[in-house]
Amino acid sequence: MPSTVILGTGSHLPERVLTNADLGKMVNTSDEWIQERTGVRERRVAPEEVAASQLSIPACRSALEAAGLEAKDLGLIVATTLTPDTMCPSAACLIQNGIGAGHVAAFDLNAACSGFVYGLQVGDAYVRSGLARHVLVVSVEIMTRVVDWTDRGSCILWGDGAGAVVLGPSENGRRGIISSQLSREGRGGS
Repeated sequence: MPSTVILGTGSHLPERVLTNADLGKMVNTSDEWIQERTGVRERRVAPEEVAASQLSIPACRSALEAAGLEAKDLGLIVATTLTPDTMCPSAACLIQNGIGAGHVAAFDLNAACSGFVYGLQVGDAYVRSGLARHVLVVSVEIMTRVVDWTDRGSCILWGDGAGAVVLGPSENGRRGIISSQLSREGRGGS
């Protein structure tokens, strides 16, 4: 059974920056308070007219270019997000169309903060099983549209952006994903 490797990566951030000083004007906080607790100095904010799928497309194209592949080479697209454009069609289907992938399998996966890790494991399973030779996993969030800007404890954490990887089978004995194990604690909503 071949090992799965990351063939290429890509990312995309909106231009608008929201600094800790900016947040200090919105809620009772400061740059020092935020950095001491989180290490975060700034976050990005997507323009109102840009949807999650649109934010993802440059990241996906960069990952494909880094992998030396074209969208038509993909066998699966997994989009992990809490903030899709719409519930139907899925962000993955809109991304599929946006990058010109043709009739490739595509679906969204919602696993909150661990979405990318879950998406990576799904992609790995598809490659290892032979169901897909190349898998695009893209994680995207536009959390600035859903965050409570009056909650000092959480609004300091969230920003917008997209990251993507292209997975494929290992060639020439390269070691890839060795193993992964996922679990959740459902009690108490955690």
